[in-house]
Amino acid sequence: MEEELVFASSSIGSAIGCWAIESGKEQQLPYKSCGSTPPHGLSFVGSRFLASSQFSDHTASFGSIIYCSLSKRQAEVKSFLGEPIKPIAATSDGTYLVGGGISGNIYLWEVPTGRLLQQWHAHLRPITCLVFSDDDSLLVSAAEDGCVRVWPLLTVVGVQQRDQASNLYLHSFAEHTLPITDLVMGHGGGNAVIISASEDRSCKIWSLSKGVLLRSLVFPSIINALALDSWELVFYAGGRDGNVYTAALNASTLDKSDWPHIIGSFPSQRSVISFPCIGCFFPSPVSFDSLSQRMLVQSILAYHFVVHCFEQQCCDFLSIQWQ
Repeated sequence: MEEELVFASSSIGSAIGCWAIESGKEQQLPYKSCGSTPPHGLSFVGSRFLASSQFSDHTASFGSIIYCSLSKRQAEVKSFLGEPIKPIAATSDGTYLVGGGISGNIYLWEVPTGRLLQQWHAHLRPITCLVFSDDDSLLVSAAEDGCVRVWPLLTVVGVQQRDQASNLYLHSFAEHTLPITDLVMGHGGGNAVIISASEDRSCKIWSLSKGVLLRSLVFPSIINALALDSWELVFYAGGRDGNVYTAALNASTLDKSDWPHIIGSFPSQRSVISFPCIGCFFPSPVSFDSLSQRMLVQSILAYHFVVHCFEQQCCDFLSIQWQ
């Protein structure tokens, strides 16, 4: 039986960490050349590679992405860019990889060939988050300009002129007033919901099919990290006050309390949760017999790994892959 592992990276460390979920033991990895990885700068590329963007500061004249093999020991492959790259994301089959630059540009690579297929100016400020839909048909981007944009992947790839791709987004959500810190997307492809967190202390829920804002939820603290329950009944929000909040997507509007959408919280050991992307990687399929069992396990995982993430000063975890 394959062991279930969680991978993490840090903005101040020089290596990728790996832990076994059941035992909690740290696993030794052969990746030694990874430097500072920014928030959302770690991504699986299919089931073969682990990609890590390398970021030092905004004044750097170039950026790089390191590819590490998951199946065998071999030298890391590094690609260089004309500007620093912060978040990265890959399609589920590992065919395409995207990276967000500090200029607001998005870069799209074809992984098997290593060819840069497209580059376009997507935002006015540095990109902070990139997420693919579960069917890989849509790319959702967010940035320090407070804007969330939805891009049809095939349409963007097929554009001949790079300047034309900048106007091909399906939706542009601009209700946040400060930089966006995290982004999660539900199931259903073009019918999914999107949740965005911002430094304005709000989490906004968007309908992808209708292109409208469904709900805006305000929290006691700035939210740095989000994780959506697989059944999309609740989501977990890691705050800078050290708490992990459990929030209902469909909170009653009749409740007149200060935080009607918050149905629970896990206090942290420290004062700040520093940019974790809650989650873990399961090499083998995981299933649960009941809704309550699934939600309980996810609650435990969300609490355990967010707290552990801060204590180890990690800045990025990989997304939960439930089946």
